[in-house]
Amino acid sequence: MNAVNEQQDVKREKILDAAYQRFLHYGYSKTTMNEIAGDLQLSKALLYYYFPDKSQLYIAVMRKLISQYLRSLEEKIGQFNSLKDAFVFQVNTQHDFIITNYNFFDFFRLNEQNLPETIWEIIGEIHQAEVRLMSKVIKTEASNGTIKPVSNPDEIVDLLLDALHGVRVRSASHKKVRFPQKEQLEEIHGKRLLLVDIFVKGLMY
Repeated sequence: MNAVNEQQDVKREKILDAAYQRFLHYGYSKTTMNEIAGDLQLSKALLYYYFPDKSQLYIAVMRKLISQYLRSLEEKIGQFNSLKDAFVFQVNTQHDFIITNYNFFDFFRLNEQNLPETIWEIIGEIHQAEVRLMSKVIKTEASNGTIKPVSNPDEIVDLLLDALHGVRVRSASHKKVRFPQKEQLEEIHGKRLLLVDIFVKGLMY
């Protein structure tokens, strides 16, 4: 990699970091490209050279965040004492991630019925990565004899993730909102942990 490309990569990362701070503290709707350029002391034209519009910048920041989230899961795979510990870690990590970045996700609240296709692709990538990682845990536990042998670990994890998602959807719709309010997240978290406990017991006995 030559020096010019390295400088461009460094500048791009600085833009992503500055944009993340803006999106996190003020939300997508109250953040402007002018403000992000001002934070970095860049010209607006140079910012648009890297990211043609605010939505593309937001998506780039989201991809970076998601990579960090998935890395935090992947680094722990194989270090758990039980299947329940692994699933609880996944639920807790996702909960902490949403709490920490709650304002960042106001884009979803504003555009839930009209999310860009790229966002849906990212959501699909997250789901597939979680299936892959948690299936690995099920296979390990089955080979250790701590749970019954299973022939379809991917399908089992996929079902669990769908059920966990359903808890969020039901809790939000019950309160007549589409995206959970921040104060609802603890209730959703508790229900998800209960579901994980029931689910794991079903695999063990």
